[in-house]
This record gives sequence, structure tokens and C-alpha cells, in this order.
Amino acid sequence: MTIAAPQPKANMGQPVPRYDAVPKVTGQAQYAADMPLANPAYAYLVTSAIAKGRIDGFDLSDARKVRGLIDIVTHENAEKLKEPKLFGNGGYMSTTIQPLASAEIAQDGQIIAVVLADTFEAAREAAHRVKVSYTAATPTASFDSPGTTSARAKGQLSQFKEDPKVGDFADAFARADVKLVASYETPTQHHNPMELFATSCVWSGGQLTIYEPSQYVHGLKNGVAEQLGIDADKVRVINPYVGGAFGSKGSVTPRTAIIAAIARKLNRPVKLVATRDQGFTIATYRAETRHVIQIGASHDGRLVALRHEGAEISSRADPYAVGGTKITTRLYACLNVDSMVSIVRADRNTPGFMRSPPEVPYLFALESAMDELAFKLDMDPIELRRVNDTMNEPIGNKPYTSRSLMACFDEGARAFGWSKRSMRPRTVTDGDWLVGHGCAATCYPTQMAPAAARVRLQRDGRARVEIAGHEIGNGAYTVIAQAAADRLGIPYEKVTVAIGDSDLPPAPVAGGSNSTASTCSAVEMVCGQVRQRLFKALMPNEGLVDKTKETVGMGQTPVTQAAQSGQPLDREKAFDALGISIVEEYGEWKPEGAPLDSFRAMHDGKMRMVGGSEMKDRIAYAFGAEFVEVRINRWTHEIRVPRLVGAFACGRIMNPRTARSQLMGGLIWGMSSALLEATEIDERTARYVNDNLADYLLPVNADAPGVEVILLPEQDDRIDPAGVKGLGELGNVGTNAAVCNAIFNATGQRIRKLPVRLENIEA
Repeated sequence: MTIAAPQPKANMGQPVPRYDAVPKVTGQAQYAADMPLANPAYAYLVTSAIAKGRIDGFDLSDARKVRGLIDIVTHENAEKLKEPKLFGNGGYMSTTIQPLASAEIAQDGQIIAVVLADTFEAAREAAHRVKVSYTAATPTASFDSPGTTSARAKGQLSQFKEDPKVGDFADAFARADVKLVASYETPTQHHNPMELFATSCVWSGGQLTIYEPSQYVHGLKNGVAEQLGIDADKVRVINPYVGGAFGSKGSVTPRTAIIAAIARKLNRPVKLVATRDQGFTIATYRAETRHVIQIGASHDGRLVALRHEGAEISSRADPYAVGGTKITTRLYACLNVDSMVSIVRADRNTPGFMRSPPEVPYLFALESAMDELAFKLDMDPIELRRVNDTMNEPIGNKPYTSRSLMACFDEGARAFGWSKRSMRPRTVTDGDWLVGHGCAATCYPTQMAPAAARVRLQRDGRARVEIAGHEIGNGAYTVIAQAAADRLGIPYEKVTVAIGDSDLPPAPVAGGSNSTASTCSAVEMVCGQVRQRLFKALMPNEGLVDKTKETVGMGQTPVTQAAQSGQPLDREKAFDALGISIVEEYGEWKPEGAPLDSFRAMHDGKMRMVGGSEMKDRIAYAFGAEFVEVRINRWTHEIRVPRLVGAFACGRIMNPRTARSQLMGGLIWGMSSALLEATEIDERTARYVNDNLADYLLPVNADAPGVEVILLPEQDDRIDPAGVKGLGELGNVGTNAAVCNAIFNATGQRIRKLPVRLENIEA
């Protein structure tokens, strides 16, 4: 065992190496753009240079002189596709803005032409020679730009169901002993996965194969089929590896159907790899947000009133909102709660999911405010959270299935050395450096969705698992193999896993931290079916329930009991009894509380995710506590973060190695969201100006020299059969608040707008 492969604690699996480690480090792993195609045409996008207006015309004469040019597709000659429906309103699409549908321009960087050539270089050269004349209109860029419109999110988006509230906030706040009112802001941020957005489309006999990095192959399959007006069975998506996504590849973007239609017209494979700067506008991003937090408390720190008002930017076309108040209004005990989320429309591309979509901006506001309240009360921030800890969420009084928040704070505080922290700001120095310590809570809903799996077990103990899950760097291959190995009682090395193909049994989107819980629950169920079949062969006379035997219990047959328990299986005898050498089973699993149409929706590529705060009689969340040390140079105002410590409780940990990796990356990204990341917008033109990896700041090793991840053992039997809570998005929630809280402890300066740069420091 090493730091990277922690010793497993109770309810944790073994830290086996990643299933896909060798293929990835040796270059054998094939990503979407690596797939070999026979005589492909190469596509290159031309995108709009204005954010609002219309195209008056194209001058293609110079572009057509490029040797190897095949065609240039614009709105004037493009195939008209079916009007898309936003994923948040029951559709598949990331946006309803349709490129190449008309001369109208609705956003900066909108796709306005696709250039096709025999080589990538020729396509690029011709694309750069395309000349476009526009009639530009004055765009609205962001919150403070003239021309925005604002309305409550509730009622605009079917996915947005509530503005949580309980009690009488106004009266309780008016009567509170201590009051806090503060405003917070978070910026636009872009995912920037290492793998660029790519699409390759191949037609053969009316069948379409798509090679594209996707977090949801069944959603992509069905969404593209709908746009093209063909049966979904005629579309296959192949995507064994995704080189990072973080939400940007979770829903269908307009480019896919465009490339598919062009490939059908050409009767030739077409390959598109968008450029880094195009990725800022042809996909989604984290919208900028604004928040007002009002807290009323008694002198002993108990919350008596809490209100969270949030506002989010979206496009003119789409009412997208993440609405994180369902988390912030339930995190702490409080009898009087109010909230509201508004959508502010501007001339921008539509936002979308980005790792921990609601939690990162909304918990920043709440956890910053909790630190401000603690200072106002002259109270330790951890003790303020302890006073307001609760086993029942306040809105519906539903019990948490498990809640280890304070255990995480206690364990993290010990590791961090929190007891040595000075409560008075600007009192700890190290030469020219001001030193500060901050903390924040993190939480993320435990979510699950229907999934199907096929498992084949051979006489020699080898097994194959098939499920259309997604390897986005999260260790899906690894934990699925471990789940099967544990359930079948065979070595991990004897399991092969097939994922990332829409021809496999459907699995949910790799988002919402539901993948491990959903796929492993399905795989374990089907492995149980395999065991039951083998035990039945060994126990042919035990198939009926014997009501007289109390040991059977709950009406289960001895066969079922043996299969579902950990009872060892004599595999050779079972196969001899069956007279065959291979057993294969298929099964479909859905979580408790999933709607009746879950299995049909699963095959249609539509999500029926349940969990979190939306469970009928309980609430399920994973929790953690994060600690940050900052150092700020008193002369240059440089900000350094030498230490990040996170303690997390996430139910069953399938693999401590992959879990630690995800949580460590989350902590670093959380720090980055506080100090580095922001997509800068030209307010005059509503265009992104730092759409590259030179100017869009990202952390490197030197920015995070010390990162410690603590995994607390936790067992939760009230969530899903696998007992997994999910942790992929937990690690980067709250970190931005912890950083700002540490900056206050170092300097005495409260900074409520992200990112914090050295020019913001006044100390």
C-alpha cells in the first residue's frame, strides 16, 4: 500500500491498479478521433465573429481554390434537421440554438459553415479563407449589460422543480439576535477537457456509426437519430475512452447531427476535430452566478432564518439553470428557510453541466457566509457547523440515510492541525508571508439511475461484463470489474469489461456521481442471477419455498439464499450439473422510487435519475470537510496554497486508489475555481477573449504542492444495493469557499467575488 493506493478501511474494496492503466500509458487506448476510418473527408468548422445579428453573405471564391477541397456547407445548402429540444425540458440537446438553420446569429462562435476536404490541412486552409459579411446587432453580454431579461427559474424548466422554503423567514430574520447579509459572485468557467471535441461519422447500408467522446452513449444515439429523423436502432455510438469531460460531453451538441448529415450526403466517412477555441462556444460551460445570502442566528450560533437568492446567466434561446438552493437550504438545521433562483438571459451560448454544477457556485456562497457568521459570533467555524448539524433536513424533515459531516470535520481538523489556527485575522506570519487557514463543508447528492448489464461466466472462471457505461477517467472499467469479481467469487484479473458502446446494455449518463452506484448495482444483480442459476443446478430439489423452515426466511428459496449470500460456489460441479461451459445472464435494474417508465426511458436514452433530496421518505448525500492553508506575500500579494486537506465519507468505497485520485483532483480543481479559472468576456461584443490554454488559467503541480485525502469508513444500507454514495463531484465542492475563508484569516479582507487574483488583495 502507498499514498496513492491507500490501505482499505471498513467497507472499502482493494486499491487494485486501474484496469485501463497499461493501455492508456502505452498509447494503446483509442479515443474517438483515433478510430481508423477508410478514406475519410476532414471537416473544419467556421464559427461566427459576432454574437448577435445575421449573415449577409459568404465569399467562398478564395476558399474554393484550395487543392483537395470537397465542399463548403452553410445554411444555404445544409440539410434541415428536426428542431431540437433542450435536455432540461425532456429532450437530448445541450442547446436549441440550431447552427446552419438560418442566417441568424444567436451567440459568439456559432457554427456557420463546415468545410470538407481530403486532408485536415486543406480543410483548415480553406476554412481560413472563407469570408463572411454580417449585419451585427448590439449584444447583451452578462448581468450588468443593458438588454438582459430576468425571471424565476421555476416554471421555465421542467427539470427545475422547486424553490425550497419552510416556516416564516421574514419574521424570524427580523427577530434574530445576529444578522448577516452578503452578496457573492462566481464567473463563467469552461471545462477544457484534454481531449478536444471530436465527431466521426460513418454510414454503411443505412446504418450510422458515430465515434465521439460522450458521457452518455445511449442519449447521443437517440438524440442524433431524432434530429436525423431515423430509427434509433440504425445508430451506434462507440466510445471506449473519454479524455476528460466534466459535464461538457453529457448531452448532445448540435455538431454531431450536422456531421452525420454531411457524411450521409457525401457517402463517405467524415471526421471532425474542433479546435480548442471552438470548444468554448460549440459546447457548454459553467454559467456565472450571483447570490444574496441572509442569515439570522441566535447568540449561541443556532440558525433561526436562512434565505438564499441565486441568479444565473443563460442564453436567449434556453432557460438553463442548475438551481443549487435545494442543497444550501437543506445542509444545516434551520426552522425558517426561503430561496429563489432566477435565470438572466443574454446573447450567449447555452450553459450546461460542469462538475458539481449547482454545488460549486451555491456552496461557495453559503460556506463563505457561514464563516462570516462564525467570525461575527466570535465562534470557531467548525463549532458553528456542529451546533447546526442535523440528521433531518429542514425543508421536509426527512432523515438523512447517513450523515458523517462532523466526523469528517473532526478527522480533517486533526490531520490539518486546526487547533493551532488563530481566530484573529492577520496574526500569523512567516517572514514576508501572511498565513491563513480556512475550512468549508462539502456535500453532494447520492443519485442512481436505471441500468442494464450482461454477464457471462465460463467454466474456467473467466467472466465478461457488458454494460454501456463510460470511462471518463473515473475508473469505471476498474470498479465494474471489481464488483463482478467480488460477486462471482473470482479473481479481479479474470474479469473483462466492455463499456462505451451503445450496442451494449444501456447505462445512465456518467454524471451526477451516479455511475458507480448505478452500474455496480446492475452488475452485482446480474452476477447474482448467474450465481442463482449455478446454485439451482447444484440444488435441484430446493427450488420451492419451504414455509416450515424458519431458516429460509422472507419467503426465499434455499437457492436464492445461497446465491445472494457470500456462500462459496463449487463452480466445476455446477457446470457439470448444467452440462455446459458458459452461463450468461442479462438483467435490468432500477433504484427504489424510479418511475414506472424507467426501463423504456433507459433504452430511449432519457434519464430517470433519483436520489438526493428527491427521495420520498429520506434524503441521501455524501459529505466531507475541506481545509486550506494560504500564504499571501505582504508586498507582491502573490497567493500560494501549500496545503489542501479533505476528509470524505461516501458509503462503500469500491477502490480507495481511484477514489483518492478523484477526490484529490476535485480538491485541486476547487482551489483552481477560487484563484485561477475565469472565462473573460468582452462586454462590448459578448465574446470570450481567453479561449485558449495560455490565457485560461489552470493549476499545475507547483500550485498544489501538498494535497491530503482522508477516506472515512461509512456504511449506508438505505441508498442502493451496492451501498455506494458516489464521490466524483464531491471533492471540488466548498473548496473555493475554504480558500476565501483562509484569505480572510490571513489578511482580514473578505473577498466575495471569484476568482481571487493578486490585484484583488488590499492587505
